[in-house]
Amino acid sequence: MNFKKNGLLLFIIIAMIIGIITGAIINSNSTRAFKAAIAEQSERYKNDPKQVEVVKAIYTKAEEKDKKSVASGFSILSDIFLRLIKMIIAPLVFSVLVVGIAKVGDFKSVGRIGGKTLIYFTCATLIALTLGLVIVNIFEPGKTMQLKLPEAGADAGVKAGAQTAKNFIAHIIPQSIVEAMAANDVLPIVIFALFFGIGTAAIGEKGEIIIKLLDSVSHIMFKITNYVMKFAPIGIFGAITAVVIQQGLDVLSGYVYLIGCFFGGLLFFVFVVLLGICVIFRIRFWKLLGLIKEPALLAFSTASSEAAMPKTIDGLEKFGISNKVVSFVIPLGYSFNLDGSIMYMTFATMFIAQAYGIHISFADQIYMMLILLLTSKGVAGVPRASFVVIAGMLAMFKIPVEGLLLLLAVDQVLDMGRSATNVIGNAVASAVVAKWEGEKF
Repeated sequence: MNFKKNGLLLFIIIAMIIGIITGAIINSNSTRAFKAAIAEQSERYKNDPKQVEVVKAIYTKAEEKDKKSVASGFSILSDIFLRLIKMIIAPLVFSVLVVGIAKVGDFKSVGRIGGKTLIYFTCATLIALTLGLVIVNIFEPGKTMQLKLPEAGADAGVKAGAQTAKNFIAHIIPQSIVEAMAANDVLPIVIFALFFGIGTAAIGEKGEIIIKLLDSVSHIMFKITNYVMKFAPIGIFGAITAVVIQQGLDVLSGYVYLIGCFFGGLLFFVFVVLLGICVIFRIRFWKLLGLIKEPALLAFSTASSEAAMPKTIDGLEKFGISNKVVSFVIPLGYSFNLDGSIMYMTFATMFIAQAYGIHISFADQIYMMLILLLTSKGVAGVPRASFVVIAGMLAMFKIPVEGLLLLLAVDQVLDMGRSATNVIGNAVASAVVAKWEGEKF
């Protein structure tokens, strides 16, 4: 490995390993201490079984609280890193997209690129949704694992609700670009940047100063990204350590079949579906993967696709894709083409149905897939967006919404795989649209 070229990648991997070890040690020590305390108190009240159960409940709750408190100290490191990344995203997306659109020049050209992008996104979404259904139906993790079901009426912390047309329009069209930027809501920023870029190009020479200014801003943002990325290993260490402290490694063994099924599906999507698409469009998949391996690993380790956006844009431009395509497809992809998250929606919904022994017919599964094709769009700015959409599906098919609790224990781990797949999926989308536009790279 070329250390100078891959130094950050190596440090990220080392940070993940150290984070796992540190988290496991702290988790194990905490568990051991509380087990000893429970044993001591149980011996004290050995003649009173009810009191023993009370003691166990109290100490178990105290253990969870203690682990959460210690984990929060480590998660500060990841919070700082993710906030630094989010600080960059709004000005980067706006400046890069305006410059790219201004170079395209008119509504007709923008519409052509936008049309091709949305056609690809729709096809990729259908494939991801279908793959999620195929895997969950073949391997049936909900039936195989036989998990203990949550109590009826238990709060999953997510409100069931579907994406309505009114909500969708209200989300994508900003009433204030300042508000959208303050909230780091990418899709409204994209809409405003489209109009701003076309308007800038339309006024000719008077707009050139704005284009030059924003071009400089985008380069400044990429330079700041390089500075922020030096903090990435520390942030990743904090994120991984915090997760392992709270969840421990034991929880993975209990869910190993579920994790294996879902991650197997993600690997199939990346190395069969996306690779196949690249072969069809004559895109050098392995070279592309090599240039975005850093942001993909960053997304995996932080469970945040957003954190990888600046480095993904940089990697795609190094691959040879034009700025006008990358600046359009990537920001739009973060709302419309989250392949890993979309695949999870059908997978998770059917998993919960299987766990409850609820049969969903083939026709209903197709109906579910078509509903998700629409409702999965534009929810990237919603906290725990995948869970919100899945909760809506559960309510629609009369599956207990508290079933989401079955996934909470390993959702962070599953989200790591989803986030990395999202990054690779959007990278391939950019390459496909660029090829479709006749670019050579």
